[in-house]
Amino acid sequence: QLQASGGGLVQAGGSLRLSCAASGLTFSSATMGWFRQVPGKERDFVAAIGWSGGTIYYADSVKGRFTISRDNAKNTVYLQMNSLKPEDTAVYYCAAKYYGVANDGDLYRYWGQGTQVTVSS
Repeated sequence: QLQASGGGLVQAGGSLRLSCAASGLTFSSATMGWFRQVPGKERDFVAAIGWSGGTIYYADSVKGRFTISRDNAKNTVYLQMNSLKPEDTAVYYCAAKYYGVANDGDLYRYWGQGTQVTVSS
């Protein structure tokens, strides 16, 4: 089970930190990913981090602004979002998989319920 939190309303240029707490899976062995979706549009990859934190992928649209990290002792993955833009507005989902880092959401087996991020201009 994945429980995402930390979403909210923020002005453009502001920051938010999302958290995703995991239970019921071997977190320290899992790749964790963040995805986002706007109603009526496809789900987009945001970032992913391997089990040790040694491998990290970002979508081009968030490179340099977002940072993914994890704390295996707390079974939690984070997404620090800085310099937010109105186009970052979406529901953000965390997801988990085993065996390798990937940016394809179809490869992720476990999904959280999502947290809304709204960036006002």
